[in-house]
Amino acid sequence: MASGPLIAIVEDDEVLRTAIDQLLRSCGYCTSGHGCAEDFLASGAIAAALCVITDIQMPGMDGVDLKHWIDAMAPGTPVILVTARAEDHVLKRARASNPWGLLNKPFEPDALVECVASALDRDH
Repeated sequence: MASGPLIAIVEDDEVLRTAIDQLLRSCGYCTSGHGCAEDFLASGAIAAALCVITDIQMPGMDGVDLKHWIDAMAPGTPVILVTARAEDHVLKRARASNPWGLLNKPFEPDALVECVASALDRDH
């Protein structure tokens, strides 16, 4: 069992959520997976998560709105947004939320690992 920093994964695609979970655990991180933003917020994991990875397009609350909730509830927690939708209006709204990272699906596993590592190594 990993005992490193807790990374929350909020992704409605169970296959991708599991793949990200396995990737991060193989790097020594602890993970907390959630199928939607509402489940993540209700779980209380926001208090322990040192980084949050969230899909933008999800049923219910989307990832950008979740980023705003995280900013209010756990200021300074880095959020990495991922999306399969590269439309200008989606990316513009995502960038305006000032995420730590923004990755387009499909992304290289190393790109996600590097983004998480840089988020955790940031100056406080």
